[in-house]
Amino acid sequence: MMDTVIVLFTRDLRVHDHPALAAACARARQVLPLFVLDPAVPAGRRGPFLLDCLEDLRASLRARGGDLLVRRGDVVEETMRLASETSATAVYASADVSSLARRRQERLGAERIEFRRFPGLTVIPPDLLRPTGGGDHYRVFTPYWRAWSFAPRRRMEEPPPVVPTPRGLEPGVIPPHEPYGTRGGESAARERMSAWMRLCLDGYAEGHDDLAGDRTSRLSPYLRFGCLSPLELAGCGNDDYVRQLCWRDFHYQVAFAFPELNRRDYRPREIAWREDEDAAQAWREGMTGLPIVDAGMRQLMAEGWMHNRARMITASYLVKQLRVDWRVGAAHFFELLLDGDVANNSGNWQWIAGTGNDTKPYRSFNPLRQARRFDPDGEYVRRYVPELAGLPGGLVHEPWRLPTQVRGYPTPLTRQ
Repeated sequence: MMDTVIVLFTRDLRVHDHPALAAACARARQVLPLFVLDPAVPAGRRGPFLLDCLEDLRASLRARGGDLLVRRGDVVEETMRLASETSATAVYASADVSSLARRRQERLGAERIEFRRFPGLTVIPPDLLRPTGGGDHYRVFTPYWRAWSFAPRRRMEEPPPVVPTPRGLEPGVIPPHEPYGTRGGESAARERMSAWMRLCLDGYAEGHDDLAGDRTSRLSPYLRFGCLSPLELAGCGNDDYVRQLCWRDFHYQVAFAFPELNRRDYRPREIAWREDEDAAQAWREGMTGLPIVDAGMRQLMAEGWMHNRARMITASYLVKQLRVDWRVGAAHFFELLLDGDVANNSGNWQWIAGTGNDTKPYRSFNPLRQARRFDPDGEYVRRYVPELAGLPGGLVHEPWRLPTQVRGYPTPLTRQ
């Protein structure tokens, strides 16, 4: 048995299937769960959601005799300060792939303390699978999906019955905050997971692209903060949904091999991006004059979330029709999305832009065709673009066909 181990929580805010926490509770006499609020890491719209997650995690740990120690400052400095104060001999953490996370891991590894990384953020560790033809990662999804589907998986970890955190330590303050729409935390995540699997999972293949029906799981914010284990979700038995989890793992292994995914083209191409701030701002505000695009962008502003089909439509419109650099769109999504993370946000934007892992880099989504197919009655558009709420049926997608302009709604920047 070890004496004292710090479990550094980052994007793994749960007690179910948490390998680092389970290992610490099995091996150490004292366990110090720690989260550091780092002012240098912008939370964006995710701030209140994160604080919800921390409150819920603290409650779960206290129910097991432990606590969540919350500190503010540089993550490595605060971790080592706690180690010095408590004579901790090791730091356990979940491995991550972003440049920031890897720099933090390298710094912790250089300290005079045992530092161990554990799986848990993905179904399959991002450095586990290698292409049979050579290379350090898979560049195309389909062969990765085949390899991923047959790869061995670690066993699920039960939540520890007891978390032996010593008394007398200052727990630290979780800042007061106003909840923002979706409630954060593992408890809310597990409630939503159970309800969605019971009511919607069987119809996922048929319904997940229905914009108005809104039958997607909406579990992505909880996955982003690790309130749910992706390994647990991968056991749901629905191949269509599991394939989406594989896409998430795919982008993580790309980001692991190419840490500059959020800054530099993965596959450099000679694209003449337009510097058009007016067009970019109209897109951000949902005022492009193309209703299906504006509906998606307004859903993002209102909810901190956007239907996946709408994400593809709005992103394609920005980079393929307006010819605005994908980094402009990725930065906006990252700022507002509750589920925004580097690997998936940047990986998906580069896929859409043709600079990433799409095998058809010139692919483009015709927004009107997409609207007619996935929102045929216009219900999704009317829900988020109230100026058009009175237009009947599919006409809502083409208000420029009306004899007079809809008051308060712009003429389109481009119709195709």
